[in-house]
Formats: sequence, C-alpha cells, structure tokens
Amino acid sequence: MDFDEILAGGRQELRRGTVVLACLLLLRRPGYGYALLDQLRDLGFNVDANTLYPLLRRLETQGALVSRWDTTETRPRKFYQISADGERLAAELLADWERLDTAVRRLNQGVRP
Repeated sequence: MDFDEILAGGRQELRRGTVVLACLLLLRRPGYGYALLDQLRDLGFNVDANTLYPLLRRLETQGALVSRWDTTETRPRKFYQISADGERLAAELLADWERLDTAVRRLNQGVRP
C-alpha cells in the first residue's frame, strides 16, 4: 500500500465522524440533500450522495432531524432541519470535538499526561 492510499484512508476516517456534526450544524437552517452536498463539499467534506442520504434518514429516524416536503417547485424536495434533540446532540458532539481538538493540539506540541 502506498502513502497516498494510506493518507486517503486516514482522511476518510477523520471525516466520517465529523460529517454527522457538520450536517447537524448546517441544518440549523432548513436544507435539502443536494444543496447540503454542495455546502459540505465547499467546506472540505468530500461526501457523496450514497453516504449523505442514508445519514439524513438515520438522523431523522433517531429524532435529530425533522423533514418536510416542498412541492411548490416543479420538482418536489425534501427539506431537513435540526430538531431540539438534534440541537442537544450537536452540542454534545461539539463539546467532544473541542476536547479532542485540544488534546490533539497538546500532543502535537509535545505535551504528555
């Protein structure tokens, strides 16, 4: 296995857990899947539709998102938005992210427990 493959795998692992948090934070304003894909890509999250749509459905099933269909356009779109439970989840995940970020920065500076 060459370095580029290892790096790609490592990056994928880093992003995998952060996509949930990114979606919750972005969906504080209602959004639909395709636009969300573009927003995530613009932020540096390389997510494809086959990953995002099941994630949105799972978050909705878990109660972290609510959805509604907009049929006013020629093509109906399902809009998602974070729920109160999703806000609590996002707050906890964000706190965990900040703790991990601090720990990794300390490790990078050579600080050991």
